[in-house]
Amino acid sequence: MKYSISKEEKYSLIHLDEEKLDSRLSPVLKTEVITLHAEGVQNIILDLSDVKYVDSSGLSSLLVGNRLFKDEGGVFALACLNDHVKKLVKISQLDSVLEIFPTVQEAIDAVFFNEIERDLNSTSE
Repeated sequence: MKYSISKEEKYSLIHLDEEKLDSRLSPVLKTEVITLHAEGVQNIILDLSDVKYVDSSGLSSLLVGNRLFKDEGGVFALACLNDHVKKLVKISQLDSVLEIFPTVQEAIDAVFFNEIERDLNSTSE
């Protein structure tokens, strides 16, 4: 799988440099997301701007990442979905489960908003 990871202080950005997120690539993505989680990364942004096709195993890997990070109060954000992938996510009714943003910058803003909210909640307890 061709991809790049940019590790920032509050999040890691994974850019998939593939046209298909299918059964051939989804195990690699799952492994990478689980590894980042185990390393203590709290928030992931997945840039899917180059992805033109996702199958059920690809959606499954997205759901695994979503569950891992949401359970810990973090953000697992998808950014830059093309129309075909967006339509598939909507048909699968995962648009109500997954956090989807039009741009990477909007996903970054959501991460920072979540971090501020989490900090406020922890100081008020």
